[in-house]
Amino acid sequence: MPGVMAAMRKSLFEAIRQTVFMGPAVLVYVTILLIPLLLGLYYSMTDWDGASSSYSWVGFGNYKEAMLDDPDFVYSFWFTIKMTLVIALLMNLIGFGLAFLLTKKLRFRNLWRAVFFLPNVLGGLILGFLWNFIFTKVFEAIGEATNWPLFAIAWLGNEHTAFWSLVIVSVWHGLGYVMIIYIAGLVNIPTEIREAAQIDGATGWQSLTRITLPLIMASVTICLFWTISSTLRIFDLNYSLTAGGPFGSTESVAMNIYYEAFRDNNFGLGSAKAVIFFLVVVVITAVQVVLTKRKEVEA
Repeated sequence: MPGVMAAMRKSLFEAIRQTVFMGPAVLVYVTILLIPLLLGLYYSMTDWDGASSSYSWVGFGNYKEAMLDDPDFVYSFWFTIKMTLVIALLMNLIGFGLAFLLTKKLRFRNLWRAVFFLPNVLGGLILGFLWNFIFTKVFEAIGEATNWPLFAIAWLGNEHTAFWSLVIVSVWHGLGYVMIIYIAGLVNIPTEIREAAQIDGATGWQSLTRITLPLIMASVTICLFWTISSTLRIFDLNYSLTAGGPFGSTESVAMNIYYEAFRDNNFGLGSAKAVIFFLVVVVITAVQVVLTKRKEVEA
């Protein structure tokens, strides 16, 4: 009997301890993530405008309208996917290149790492407004002073240059984060493997493609996941830099959902778009993680 009581007291103490340590985190998760998710699923099947106390049940009508009867939503999807492919490719290629260089014995190596990482510390809204000023005012002044065609064009006034403006700023913003992850992967490659490859006569390209890249595939998985998921969900930088213009040509999915729910007061339709977008992001990132993880090897 004393043994049973002791075991019960131990179990009770363990339950209290776990509740004290995990309870606040679970409460925050349920309050901030789970409840809004469930409410979003519910409202996605209504015609609620986000303010009135009455609304009607429409079932999957919002989903049908979003996918079949809303060309702006479909366009924003293709635009976001195109932008994600370009940004993810450039950010990872340039980030890996910088990481490869900055793991060599260079002068002021740590200073260069800090310089490239610094933009990632700034928020997307701040960077967007800053680069909006640069594209519209600074480039205009440089163009008038030098007559260089590159600075004479209206970067944010044309759909093609506005697209590349978003790409340039997004890559510049996230480049340092990707670089740091690749640096961590590169410095963890055992020197014995590299030395053995040199002794066997492997060229620099062979060492890169057959030794370095396979051994840092874990870093590649992380960087691809982060760049793809963050670019698919881009909003703050898009909002502050182009606001979806000109004429909606640079409107991302997140911005389309925001305008639908809060500007046009179609909260039910906006919620349905958000659910669709959530599922698409989950599928794309899950496929990417599975494909890249298959290529990971142990050092």
